[in-house]
Amino acid sequence: MESLLLVLVPNKKFIGNKIEIASENEEENVYKFKEKKELSTNQSIWDQMKKILMFSGPATGIWVSGPLMSLIDTAIIGQGSSIELAALGPGTVLCDNMSHLFMFLSIATSNMVATSLARQEKNEVQHQISILLFVGLTCGIFMLLFTKFFGSRALTAFAGPKNVDLVPVANKYVQIRGLAWPAILVGWVAQSASLGMKDSWGPLKALAVSSVISGIGDVILCSLLGYGIAGAAWATMVSQVIAAYMMINTLTKKGYNPFAITLPSSTDLLTVFALAAPVFVKMISKVAFYALITYFATSMGTHTVAAHQVMIQIYIICAVCGEPLSQTAQSFMPELMYGINRSLTKARMLLKSLLIIGGVLGLALGILGTSVPLFFPGIFTPDKKVAEEMHKVLVPYFIALVVTLCNHCLEGTLLAGRELKFISLTFSGSFALGAILLMLVSTRGYGLTGCWWTLVAFHCGRCLLSVLRLLSPESILYSQDLSRYKLGIAEA
Repeated sequence: MESLLLVLVPNKKFIGNKIEIASENEEENVYKFKEKKELSTNQSIWDQMKKILMFSGPATGIWVSGPLMSLIDTAIIGQGSSIELAALGPGTVLCDNMSHLFMFLSIATSNMVATSLARQEKNEVQHQISILLFVGLTCGIFMLLFTKFFGSRALTAFAGPKNVDLVPVANKYVQIRGLAWPAILVGWVAQSASLGMKDSWGPLKALAVSSVISGIGDVILCSLLGYGIAGAAWATMVSQVIAAYMMINTLTKKGYNPFAITLPSSTDLLTVFALAAPVFVKMISKVAFYALITYFATSMGTHTVAAHQVMIQIYIICAVCGEPLSQTAQSFMPELMYGINRSLTKARMLLKSLLIIGGVLGLALGILGTSVPLFFPGIFTPDKKVAEEMHKVLVPYFIALVVTLCNHCLEGTLLAGRELKFISLTFSGSFALGAILLMLVSTRGYGLTGCWWTLVAFHCGRCLLSVLRLLSPESILYSQDLSRYKLGIAEA
């Protein structure tokens, strides 16, 4: 009866008051619900950001370790000889940059391990670790032989006819560091397996020890005993072998057998290839582009290539600080995208948190990384001409670094979602266009500054394409259709 009166006699004061009270209560409840939902969302983002920082904080040390060793070599060698400093340019390209070609091992390992753990299949994890260790060891032996027999030829082709005097010095560095290739790649597999298990502390301890050994070794062998570039190579090589052993030992403590190296079957190789091939295209495109910049810088003279060597080392050590954000996406996204507890809303929220952290970190590293060569160039070289060349590229250096940090978040999400075809096409296309632009700015006399502005264009183009892909209704962050995914692997 009361409900009927509310409808038939809406203007009555009593009924109107009841209606008004009901309306006010309803509005208050809606407001409280929205407020609670907003607080819950903000709290969830904050919780995610804390989890990201707890994982990516230690992981930062992992990614910084390798470039840090090269940066220590650069700083100590630069105090003694400008020729040896210049020789580190092609030398580190053949050692550090070529090692990035095998980053597919690292990404494939963490991706496969994280996906298997999301489905709670521990036996599958052991099998994947075993076959990937075999692949890593095989690739390491191959690179050891390549460095031994073809290292000098590769350096000669890279340095060019104007810098033949650098080849013997650079080859001395390359031959010593090449002895660590098998240990490096096996260690990468062990390290990435731990990261796929959401453990970044174990690998960090190993690489912290190796970095200390490398630094102490450089000081003793280079500064005190005067072995120069050869001493720096020995210190770095020994530290990398020790790091690999410690990372393998970390897997043992987790209950896995890292020494159970298994010959992969054709099915195993096909699975690894399906994931690794596009990642290989991604890495070879990036490494080739960096190498191409160094190639053009090498043709501009000793002072220019020495300045570029310093700037690219600082850039790399800052840029890899974003790799933990990519690794976070690869370790945590699979569970949210196609795990047992699938939640695309949480996956999108995780990406938002990653981008916030990436943007802030990019600005901070951009300011820090620019300040060092601007105010303290003497850390790396007493040569004023080299310092002047360094100052010419500070603006594009800053922009490239900020965009790179955001790119790591986007690319990690794409890798976690197995957007492999898109990644390979994006990187190969960006490399082709970037190489053409690089040749144009070089032939028209824009110098090292033009090369670095080309690097900015290379990163900005990929960033835009990645954003458009992830916002697409058919992307893994929005599509509810998993029919094109088999065992968590997207069909190309």
